[in-house]
This record gives sequence, structure tokens and C-alpha cells, in this order.
Amino acid sequence: MYDYLIVGAGLYGSVCARELTDAGKKVLVIDKRDHIAGNVYTEKVEGINVHKYGAHIFHTNDKRVWDYVQRFATFNRFTNSPVANYKGELYSLPFNMYTFNKMWGVVTPQEAAKKIEEQKAEAGITEPKNLEEQAISLVGRDIYEKLIKGYTEKQWGRDCTDLPAFIIKRLPVRLTFDNNYFNALYQGIPIGGYTKMVANMLEGIEVRTSVDYFANKSELDSEAAKVIYTGPIDAYFDYKLGTLEYRSVRFENELLAQDNFQGNAAVNYTDRETPWTRIIEHKWFEFGKDENGNDLPKTVISREYSSEWKLGDEPYYPVNDEKNGNLYQQYKDLAEKEDKVIFGGRLGEYKYYDMDQVIAAAFNKLAEL
Repeated sequence: MYDYLIVGAGLYGSVCARELTDAGKKVLVIDKRDHIAGNVYTEKVEGINVHKYGAHIFHTNDKRVWDYVQRFATFNRFTNSPVANYKGELYSLPFNMYTFNKMWGVVTPQEAAKKIEEQKAEAGITEPKNLEEQAISLVGRDIYEKLIKGYTEKQWGRDCTDLPAFIIKRLPVRLTFDNNYFNALYQGIPIGGYTKMVANMLEGIEVRTSVDYFANKSELDSEAAKVIYTGPIDAYFDYKLGTLEYRSVRFENELLAQDNFQGNAAVNYTDRETPWTRIIEHKWFEFGKDENGNDLPKTVISREYSSEWKLGDEPYYPVNDEKNGNLYQQYKDLAEKEDKVIFGGRLGEYKYYDMDQVIAAAFNKLAEL
């Protein structure tokens, strides 16, 4: 018998496994994929740690979380400074004085603020009712039209006027020349990749990959006193109330026999016509070098395509509208009646979590056990 069966070897499940094991509990971790680390999984290609399920940059203001992950990995000093490509014009992301200077020729913060206020006033927005109005009130119409509208509509598959304002409220806008996208005290990438970090987290713990929980549910449940389930909450209940919606992402990976493709880890393509949302060049997460500090002669790029999720696809982003919120609440009510099962993580809670938030959520749940 195990004290806990943990379904999912991503960050949430791995943190729970480590902490419970250290507390003297006997734990079994399973995952339907053939690898650990969930969506933060990295695999080595020509010495490059490729982020298999999209770019993951660790950032947090939570010192407890930062100290925790550093038990399992040494982090580099990577700073996320993405670039926007609008039909060949390059702009700084986050929106800062470099962006405003390129867009309007303004030089001082006062000139930039005045330009934004003028465009906001022209649009007549007092209380933003949707994403478009929220964006214009933050950065003006020019930047919205070139750098937000097309990208956002590709990302969500919906017009900006049909998306809620809160999606873009955390958009970083600065009247400074600070190119750091995240406003976080701690930031970096684990040297050697996330898979190595999670493997260290799971050291000494029994892990079985390529195991389908639902295909073996009764047998697996009988082996453990409690279950921590990190998969989709609606899948657990066999979708009997309906299917929760997600946005998914498809990746086209390419190994190139050149040392530099775009000179930056992330370039967002913000026009509507370009079919991909961004291109990731993975080597720049670790400054173009391997773990021994050697230059890497080749490069790997990934083009990302956002898509509407359907059963069988990988779910990435919950669709946080009223309909899905109500449906999730009904599933949550069912989950609370399950004595043996604890639901957690991005899919178990139908919630978009940054990595540090996943770890903090695991801590909070463990404190209740």
C-alpha cells in the first residue's frame, strides 16, 4: 500500500511527492506521458535544452518558492526580453520607452504618457468593457493595432471586442527603458533544463511513466490510501456535465545548421496574417552555450500556432469566461464530495498558473492534509 498515489509528474505532482516523501509518506507517482516534468519538460537536441511544450521562464516574488526550487537546480540569470515583429518592424516587449520611441518618435516619459492619453481620449474610453478598450486605455490605439490586436486574436481565436478586459490587465507598460518583461525579484532558467530539476525533485521516489490512470483506475486506487489528481477535472468525471474549454498550442520544431536564427529567445509575430504567434529559439534561454560554457554550433527553433482545443489535444489555457466558470464550479462541487481524491494544479483546478504559483498552490494544499 502507498499512502499517496499522485497522478501527474508535473510541477504540482512532483512538489507534493517530494514533500510527502520527506514527511515519511510512501508515494507512487504516475504519468500517462513517457516522461516526467509535465509541460515544463525539456529535452536535449544537439546540446540545446528544448522546451518541448513551449517556453517556460521561471519568475517569482515569493522567496519561499525561489529558495525551494534552488534546492533542485542552479538557475542562470536569464531575463525575459521578447521582441515584437510587426510586418518586419521590430519593437520592444514589454511596452517601454524603446517601444514608444520607435512607434511615435517620442523621447521623454512625459511625451509618451501624453501620446497615450491623447489616443485614449480620442477613443472615448472611460470604463473598459472588453480587451480592446482595456488595451487602448493602457497603451493607445497605435500600439494596440500593431502589437496587440493581431497577436491576441491569433492566441485566443476570438475578436478582441469579444474577450474580457482582465486578460490584458497584467500587461507590462513602463515609462522607462527597462526591457525585463517580468516585474519579479527572482528570475532565471535552471541550468541543464527543467527535466533535470524535476528529476532531482523526484529522486528516490517511485515513478511510473506511460501509465494511463483511467485505464487502470480501480487497480491503482486500491493501492493507495489517498489520490492527488492533477489531470483535467472534467476528464476525472468522464465529462458527464460537459467539456471544459481550453486553448491549445501546436509546435513546429526545426533544427538549423546555423548558430543564430533570430538573436533572441522569443520573437512575437503580432500581425494577423502570419499564422504563428511566435518563434522560440531555445539556445538563448541559456545564452547560446551548453552546460560547460561551450558555444553551440546549431540552433533549434519552434514556431507556435494557437488553436481551439478538442479532445485528444493538449490543453494549455483555460477559457475563463462565464460559461466555463459555471461548469468548472459544478465539477468542483463534485470533486469536494470525493473523500479519497485531492484535485490540484492547472488542470485539476481549471486555472492558469505560472510555475511559481503552481508550487505555492501545492504548498497550500499540503498544509491542509
